Amino acid sequence: MPSPHIALIYARAENGCIGKHGKIPWHLPADFAHFKRTTMGKPILMGRKTYEDHKTRLPGRLNVVITRSRDYQPVNGVRVCHSLEDAIDLAHRQTGSDVVFIIGGTLFFNAALPMASHVYETVVHADIEGDAFLKAYDFSNWKTETLFEHPTDERHAHAFTVYHHCRRPNSSFIEV
Repeated sequence: MPSPHIALIYARAENGCIGKHGKIPWHLPADFAHFKRTTMGKPILMGRKTYEDHKTRLPGRLNVVITRSRDYQPVNGVRVCHSLEDAIDLAHRQTGSDVVFIIGGTLFFNAALPMASHVYETVVHADIEGDAFLKAYDFSNWKTETLFEHPTDERHAHAFTVYHHCRRPNSSFIEV
């Protein structure tokens, strides 16, 4: 069975904020719908802190929590691994999926980015106060497509843009 593509999916504010007190610091229903549409049917891998943001199994996907704690007990139906590599292997073996999604947090985004072939990035057009930040990366060597832009409206306090970055052969990423 060929190795899966590694894909990251995240939302970040223009100042790099991705979280505050263990939660997503904005409510953007259209971005949540994009996340669900994009990851449905594919395995999703996350760190313990990301999992504890919602403490539930996201339906229609194999959910894998990565933690160093050997006795960690998530809700029924959520698998536990103790390294990113083990989680990728488990997800691929269990599902045979051609794509494995990394959905958080910062530690796992940074660890997985060098092996990622796809990045789904939502940029929230605001500077948001928070305590978890993800540095912007230079995707100029990648093929970038704007999937959609969403303005502010009665359900969305912030405008945002969703990008799909696809790694070109022999390309890398550069921290900005």
